[in-house]
Parts: sequence; structure tokens; C-alpha cells
Amino acid sequence: MMDWTDRRCRAFHRALSRRARLYTEMVTADAVVFGPRERLIGFDACEHPVALQLGGADPHRLAEAARIGADFGYDEINLNCGCPSDRVQSGRFGACLMRAPDLVADGVGAMTAAVRVPVTVKCRIGVDDQEPREALFSFARQVKAAGAAALVVHARKAWLEGLSPKDNRTIPPLDYPLVYELKRAHPDWPIILNGGIASIAEAREHLDRVDGVMLGRAAYQNPELLLDVDREIFGEAPPFPDSFAAIEGFLPTIARGLARGERLHDYTRHLTGLFPGRPGARLYRRTLAAEGVRAGAGLEVLRAAAAQIGRQTALAAE
Repeated sequence: MMDWTDRRCRAFHRALSRRARLYTEMVTADAVVFGPRERLIGFDACEHPVALQLGGADPHRLAEAARIGADFGYDEINLNCGCPSDRVQSGRFGACLMRAPDLVADGVGAMTAAVRVPVTVKCRIGVDDQEPREALFSFARQVKAAGAAALVVHARKAWLEGLSPKDNRTIPPLDYPLVYELKRAHPDWPIILNGGIASIAEAREHLDRVDGVMLGRAAYQNPELLLDVDREIFGEAPPFPDSFAAIEGFLPTIARGLARGERLHDYTRHLTGLFPGRPGARLYRRTLAAEGVRAGAGLEVLRAAAAQIGRQTALAAE
């Protein structure tokens, strides 16, 4: 979810669910150690529980980055071994690490020795010509032995040779039963399922067989899904009753950002997926796209965009 789940996105998603665990976009260990840390991994206290997702392959550098993340206050450090992007392939990390479970185990061991918060791993079921069951089960055994507190499995292979990163999100077939089998083999170890889950109803079905479910693009492209998480999964009321109230509750966060010199679009680009299929949704998106990017755009633009939904809904009712 690089370039998507930044701190502004996460702050809004927290307004939709108190209980869902939020993950940062993947940040390389080198960037954490040598780059502008506050800009890259700074976050608001409202985001808890929140995990820092790292990319990298050098155990010592990963340990250093994990220590920095823990000092920032993250609740979890996650090592990404599933991303198939061109960037990670050139750096020989991400999904490439499915071919190097020994190296991943070394990295997990170094990270767990460096921090007290849980260290977890996210992976695929294999890459390229690997046999999925053999690759996944061997990988899981080694990272578990190294101290990984949980494993998040995107239930697709990654084809690093022959498919684009975009195609890798949809073309390789999903194999949920293989992940269920992995869970049965490790009843004492949390296994979280990822990949292709489009609704809270689907998530609940998977939760009968695994310990957790991770939503990525579905939650970003339709954030209203998150309004059902607390009620449907945890039996608790959501922070706000609907998206209109969530927007109003999010306005003070946007106002503080605007006061720091940030742009309205930095925030509203994460809200365009609200109100899917409702009368006025197109006008809502059009208003944000046309007016939210202008210099000096303020909260009135977001309020005017949201009003398109209420106005069009009223007209439809008439």
C-alpha cells in the first residue's frame, strides 16, 4: 500500500474503527535509519494500535530500523516479504525474500532481539516456480522459530518474472485452503489471511479458520467497510454512526494539518472512496477533484462535497 496508507489516511481510518489494527505503507529500513524519520514514520497518537511495516534484507539494518520504530511508539514491527513491486525487486527484498527464508529468519531474530514489541512477517504463498505448500510451510517454520509473533499470508503467489506488480494483485489464483491448512499445522501461532477479501461478511467467514484478516485495497477504495468492523467483528459501536459524522469528526485533524501548511488534497484524496453507489457520489468526487487541489482550499470544500450526497439523496427520495 505504498503511497496510500500514509499518516493522514490512517488517521481517517481510525475515525471509522477503534479496534482495527492499522499498518503503515512499507518503508525501507535504510530510509528509516538514514532518512527524515518524522516525515517517513511519524504518526498521531490517535492511530494506536498501529504497526510499522519495514522493507529490507540486511538483518543488522532491519534491527536498527525496528529499534527506531519501537522508540517512535509503534505497537508492532512488520517485515514485508510479499511486495512484488519493481522497486523491491531491484533491492532484492519484499517478495524476493520468499526465496531466502534463512535470511528472513536472521532478520526476524535480529529484530526481535532489538525490540520488545511484537515482530511479525507478511508473505506470499510462494514466488514464480516455487511449489506453494512446500515454500509457504518451510518459510513459516523458519520465521516462527526465529521469533515472529505472527504471520500474515497473502494467499497468492507472486510472479516476479512475467507479471506486473498490478497484475500480481489479481491474476495469480487465491488459495485460501492452503492458508487454512497452515493454521491447522500451527494452532498455537497467529495466522492472518490477506488477499481478495472484499467485505466484512467475507472476513467473518475466514475468521472461523484463521486468527485474523487483513484488508488492503478494499478498505482503501471503500473506507465505509471499516464502519462495520467494530460492530460486526468486535461487538462494539463504531466511533461514528455514519460517514457524514466521521467526516465532521475528522475536520479538526485536517484543520491542524492546514495550519501546518499542508494541502487539503493531502487529506481528501483518502476520502474519495466514501459513499459508493449513492446518489451524488460522482458530484462528491468531482468536487474534491476539482476544488480540493486548489491552493488555499479549506474545510468548506469537503463540506460542500459531502453536501452533494445529502442533496442528491433528498432529491432521489422526492
